[in-house]
Amino acid sequence: MARKKTQTADSLPLVAIELGSDSIRAMAARQLAPDLFQVLGVEQRAQRLGNICVEQGIVTQSSNAGFAVAEVLKLLANRIGLRELPTAFVALGGQSMQIVAVHSKRDQARRKEITQQLLDEMQAECKTKIERHNPEVAVLGLVPSYFILDGVEQDEVPSSDQRAAIVEAHYIAFYGRKVIDSQLQKAFSQAAKSIEQTFVRPEALLSAFATCDGNHVLMNGCAVLDMGAQTTTLTVYKGGQYLANRVVPKGGYHITRMLEQQGMSFRTAEVLKCRYGIASPALVERNVRLRVPAAPGMETQEMVITTEQLAEAIEMKLREILAPLIDELKKAESRIQTLYITGGASMLTGMVEYLQQQTRVRVQYGAHNLLLHRDTDEQYLSPEYSSLVGTLLLGQDYRDSHKNQPIRTPNLLERMKNGTLEIFLEE
Repeated sequence: MARKKTQTADSLPLVAIELGSDSIRAMAARQLAPDLFQVLGVEQRAQRLGNICVEQGIVTQSSNAGFAVAEVLKLLANRIGLRELPTAFVALGGQSMQIVAVHSKRDQARRKEITQQLLDEMQAECKTKIERHNPEVAVLGLVPSYFILDGVEQDEVPSSDQRAAIVEAHYIAFYGRKVIDSQLQKAFSQAAKSIEQTFVRPEALLSAFATCDGNHVLMNGCAVLDMGAQTTTLTVYKGGQYLANRVVPKGGYHITRMLEQQGMSFRTAEVLKCRYGIASPALVERNVRLRVPAAPGMETQEMVITTEQLAEAIEMKLREILAPLIDELKKAESRIQTLYITGGASMLTGMVEYLQQQTRVRVQYGAHNLLLHRDTDEQYLSPEYSSLVGTLLLGQDYRDSHKNQPIRTPNLLERMKNGTLEIFLEE
């Protein structure tokens, strides 16, 4: 009997998945040319009240998250006409994520080829070094900073045609609480899916924006303000170095909750924020009275709020969320030129103008449109998809350097260990 040929990741479309606080979202694409992709399809599963499995970037219910991952990837496979999608690249972010510099040095005794295996081993050594020193944390991503080959420094990752005796690899490590990684691994194991590779959201976003605007933005210095539903993250970068990464465990969801406390339902508050919300009352051109349904149990059936009052409430919450991040940004203003804003909460009307009042650097939305084919549906050009597109970009780079990598999905015993038995014990 002929042996079944092992399927490799290269034979499948690229799949990026994002576990957000408001939804689990996956995008499938294929590469048309270097740094150019065609979106094949996007599917998502909204988190429902009472069944929340991801909070502030962390999987809190691995069984529920595993079910959501399996469901989203099944829907996506059906959409693009495949039997299944067994593997995906994952973008990680969220509360507690911090950065630290780390390096590895190898003496090859003589000038030899710098293989991918050597680089992988050095990267793994850096990961082990951090986690051994800090048992309570897990390394979520290692971003190359620079390399030194026989005393000569270079920014690019060494290629296989280069040779050196002494090799130094310097990285910036993004790390966070161990639960971030362990719960993610459990969720994918329970879904019977594999994680092809994980990346950190700041790296995915920065890669997308720099590719579209030109790598000069990296050398001149820039910052990314990623405004999500439950977390807001500021990352500062210049010349191959991450200067800062600060996470605030609040986002667009908390603005909606604040509006809900005015006497309306959460759903009404969300619609009001998205349709009529403005980042500051100073940006309101026309003050309009809005009649909205009051929340059940209120004395009246409807309430009235003006667009200025709405903007005042939003600005008050924005100040609370952004204050520590603006302080961090001001420390780096003299070293950077651009602040990119992105994420679903950044789509609030007037965000660019509001932030421009807070800083001396240029503020603009991060763009990923040049990475997508010109016939791409316009909805996928929105900032809320930048992280997924950036993950596809990093994923293709990963595949290019790890050719013919076999797909390995969790077997039954692993799934029972990570899921079923645990559920029985909890009961």
